[in-house]
Amino acid sequence: MTRLAARQISAVLPAVQLEAMAEDALLLRFGDTIDTFLNARVHAAAAHLRQRLPTLEYVPAYASLLLRFDPAQWPPLEGRSLHQQLGDAVIAALADLSMAAAESALIEIPVLYDGPDLSEVATLTGFSIDDVIARHVATEYRVAMLGFAPGFPYLLGLDPGLAVPRRADPRQRVPAGSVAIGGQQTGIYPAELPGGWQLIGRTPLRLFDAAVDSPSLLAAGNRLQFRAIDLATFQRLNEARSA
Repeated sequence: MTRLAARQISAVLPAVQLEAMAEDALLLRFGDTIDTFLNARVHAAAAHLRQRLPTLEYVPAYASLLLRFDPAQWPPLEGRSLHQQLGDAVIAALADLSMAAAESALIEIPVLYDGPDLSEVATLTGFSIDDVIARHVATEYRVAMLGFAPGFPYLLGLDPGLAVPRRADPRQRVPAGSVAIGGQQTGIYPAELPGGWQLIGRTPLRLFDAAVDSPSLLAAGNRLQFRAIDLATFQRLNEARSA
């Protein structure tokens, strides 16, 4: 991995560190913390660059943005490495970046709050079960990134009062659709997977389906909010999805 010089871009992105990750990949590092505002900068930069450099592939994370490119589309220039050329093009493209990009539509995720760890979360936080549910649905979340498994959304925006440690004994099988809290984050398991987050509910929605053109229900940068539903509604939505 080659670390290129940190580059000044604008007041929106005061300094970005560029790192050559592979012969066909460049990493833009905006910081090193899990922070809502910092993550918003990452997604603003990704949206901006998609318009100006559409041939690249963009993979946003909490505080960084991975750019994948085809080296054949970047003919070598004397005295400049391929990554330096791409870095210059990226910096130039970001020169007029604004944080006033259009917001994505708010996605609603129905949840039946009957998770096996809901009572434990209530005990750990000192809230009643009803208060835990009320606080979890009251917040608007942002999909900071997809990771761990295809379609798994790491969500920023959790009420700080609901932050609880991961389980000391991770489960070997967490059911698909499980809504969980792990530390200061919340997320949704898109498939049956091992996991150590605290399970507080489940959604009947399918988060990932490899058989369709757009397999992931959610994308990095999406806004979403949870909505509490009862068992009858869960069963009806689950049956409709399976039909």
